Amino acid sequence: MPAFQPKLDYQTAGESHGPALVTTITGLPAGLTLDLDLINGELRRRQGGYGRGGRQKIETDAVEFLCGVRLGKTIGAPLVLKIANKDSRLDDLERTPAVSRPRPGHADLAGSVKWLTTDCRETLERASARETASRVAAGAIAKCLLREAFGVEVFGFVRQILGERTEAVVTEENWKDLIAARDASDTYTLDEPATEAQRQAIRQAKEDKDTVGGHVECHIFGCPPGVGSSMDWTSKLDARIAYAVMGIQAFKAVQIGAGVRAGETRGGDLHDPILYDRSKLGTPCLGFTRPTNNAGGTEGGMTNGMPVVVTGTMKPISTLLKGLPSVDLNTKQAEHSQYERSDVCAVSAASVVMENVVAFEVARCFVDKFGGDSMTELRLNFERYMDLARALPLQPPEGMRLA
Repeated sequence: MPAFQPKLDYQTAGESHGPALVTTITGLPAGLTLDLDLINGELRRRQGGYGRGGRQKIETDAVEFLCGVRLGKTIGAPLVLKIANKDSRLDDLERTPAVSRPRPGHADLAGSVKWLTTDCRETLERASARETASRVAAGAIAKCLLREAFGVEVFGFVRQILGERTEAVVTEENWKDLIAARDASDTYTLDEPATEAQRQAIRQAKEDKDTVGGHVECHIFGCPPGVGSSMDWTSKLDARIAYAVMGIQAFKAVQIGAGVRAGETRGGDLHDPILYDRSKLGTPCLGFTRPTNNAGGTEGGMTNGMPVVVTGTMKPISTLLKGLPSVDLNTKQAEHSQYERSDVCAVSAASVVMENVVAFEVARCFVDKFGGDSMTELRLNFERYMDLARALPLQPPEGMRLA
């Protein structure tokens, strides 16, 4: 029998045009308040953004809890939630001509060969970004946990679409003010000039029957030093984040902090000096401050007290209205790829997805370190750790010595 591992985890199920998306979350402590407004608000944000396709006019995503909840709080059992699909027509699609012309950039060809079929339908149904609604819901629940137990907050936005970029600087002091700017932007960026430039890039792509991608960014505030581990590569927080971000449909790159720029910079200019400010002893950084944050809040796979900063790169959507050269899997003759209803740009939605999958990985590491069966136990474990960390160097009780 495999060893029992009571870790925070989740599993998604459901097809793009099936009856529903279902998510099972395990390892949640009992007593967590599930903020429906927050969860459904994140689902609404995922459906928004300039350049989205017709599917978003059909669906109105909202969670329904099937089990693991009583009176709005978790009970410590697996939590199962459902997001209904209004555009549920999977069996009807089976009666249409087989989708045998794979789209370059999509999972169609690889999946068809993998499952030994010339019908791409089953592959594209599960590979579809519709599945990310489940991961947004799971991440939103992780946000509830991070906020309630640890005071940790997560903020994501669009940094760039095609070549149009915002240079807005995000800090611990201004990020709450930037929420309003992001939410007022229909590309989910942080200033109006960048919003208009990004809209124009998307409009031009639509006229050209093409698609565009971009860069999205996420900041996590309130993490103390020491979450994650350097003792096992599978426990490194930055590695977990990278795995989760690269698991998002259409993502091709992820960076922590300076990212690829670290390979172009000397160590003396890159590494963040460590300072100590006793007036900040009571804050999550425990008094350890940095004038820069090129490390992106992690060193050795652990948080270092600075905000965790993650950047993800989404490629252009692979479904183009004009199609691209392909091959019919049945005849092996040259054809143009078949059009499936899709977006011109989904970078805004991708920023919401990345924000929430990152939140889940951070919550997973917090639960690993401070785990307990209830929220009360979790908070007490966290508070005790913070008290001990602030008291460093620890003094042994009289008559005893520390190892």
